[in-house]
Amino acid sequence: MTRVTGIGGIFFKARDPESLREWYRKHLGVPLEEWGGAVFHWQTAERPEPDGMTVWNIFPATTTYFAPSPAPFMVNFRVEDLDAVLAALREEGCAVDEKVERSEFGAFGWVMDPEGNRVELWQPPKS
Repeated sequence: MTRVTGIGGIFFKARDPESLREWYRKHLGVPLEEWGGAVFHWQTAERPEPDGMTVWNIFPATTTYFAPSPAPFMVNFRVEDLDAVLAALREEGCAVDEKVERSEFGAFGWVMDPEGNRVELWQPPKS
């Protein structure tokens, strides 16, 4: 079974998300969307049509979205079969969150790594 197929997103906390987003836009050219983050589409000369994306976003320092991890960041990994990956992680004794979210954006699950970092797993929608 294939587990991780790419990085779906990079998320981190900031004391002043708005100002930090603007710094990244101004100085590094991060193409901010209306919702505040950026979407980087995967394309190469051999594959000119995007076949995936990586989302980048800054959260307020007070967010609880990364909880129970105390880390100021969270990586989202793209997977093909979320349910199978979560089942395998449980069998291997990993700390898998019981909650799974399913929406028009795909399916999301979470696992904690051995150092207490929350890792988000994302199965994109079929479309």
